[in-house]
Amino acid sequence: MNLLNTTLPELADWLAAHGEPRVHAASVFKALYRQRPTDLDSLAATLPAKTAALLLEHAGEQGLPQPVEHTRIDSSDGKTRKFLLGTGGLRTGASTPDPETAARTDDAIETVLMAYEGRHTACVSSQAGCAMGCVFCATGQMGFKRHLEAGEIVAQVVHVVRDLATRGQELRNIVFMGMGEPLHNYDNVMRAIDIITDRNGLATAPRRISVSTVGIPRRIRQFADEARPIHLAVSLHGATEAERQALVPVARKYTLDQVMSACRYYTKQRGRRIFFEWALIANKNDTPEQATALAALVGDMPCTVNLIPLNPTGGFGGEASDPTRIETFRRILHEAGIRSTLRQRRGIDVAAGCGQLANASLN
Repeated sequence: MNLLNTTLPELADWLAAHGEPRVHAASVFKALYRQRPTDLDSLAATLPAKTAALLLEHAGEQGLPQPVEHTRIDSSDGKTRKFLLGTGGLRTGASTPDPETAARTDDAIETVLMAYEGRHTACVSSQAGCAMGCVFCATGQMGFKRHLEAGEIVAQVVHVVRDLATRGQELRNIVFMGMGEPLHNYDNVMRAIDIITDRNGLATAPRRISVSTVGIPRRIRQFADEARPIHLAVSLHGATEAERQALVPVARKYTLDQVMSACRYYTKQRGRRIFFEWALIANKNDTPEQATALAALVGDMPCTVNLIPLNPTGGFGGEASDPTRIETFRRILHEAGIRSTLRQRRGIDVAAGCGQLANASLN
């Protein structure tokens, strides 16, 4: 049993099946996520004797696997830290490799910690690689390797929380905007969120979590029906089918009409604001015509458009829009009654910005 891959109700059921009181599951969760031990023996030492013995007997070496930190890189301004984490020992049922092997597998992932005034945000990955193929995204350029299990996602958050704790700081926000498409790995991502938000564990408030998607209509509708109180952000980047497909190839499968229909369903079903993300690429999608088309596309929904100046990647030759064009774009949205924000750039010098994550640090 991989404890990081297990929800509190599942752990309670497992304990009950082995003759232990269900209420001891909360003790395990509190010890696991608030004390954050790095091995099963350390965890067991904090638990009731019978519960500890049970875990030691049945969980084995896979009970509390840890990611292998291969590298950490800090940005020049000290506001961003990027971790390259080996995941080879985290998968359920996998044999535990030696640290060097675990760190250098081709499905290593990157996780980013960003500092803002009064808060820290973790940007976590949901897949090794990505199948969506967005042409301006380094993860899309590397292709799809595999889905991450829930425990591998949770482990990223725990790793970041540990790092902050050494400096007397705490994690406030979590964004699923790292490597991969979260809704392509829907079940594992939602399981991870259930674990992360459990009040007996990390107790991250759902309103502090955002999930970003390129737009998988049936999953957006499922997300709405499940009424999860976390934020949803949908990456558009183009306001017409042709322009969006040129930047987001998967839009040939999930058309703009289908995505927007699902978004309208979400806002109506949930009665809450939706966020749209727009990577501003000079002379491509930063024109007044695109701003006008975008305003018409989303204007019937309660929404905010997050504008993100393009970050450089080796596989795409586009450039970020200049400030004058960005301001014009924002003004057109404002005049149409559309709220917008401009993403603060973080970690660009260490390839930790939006769209820059890959496991290139291995090289």
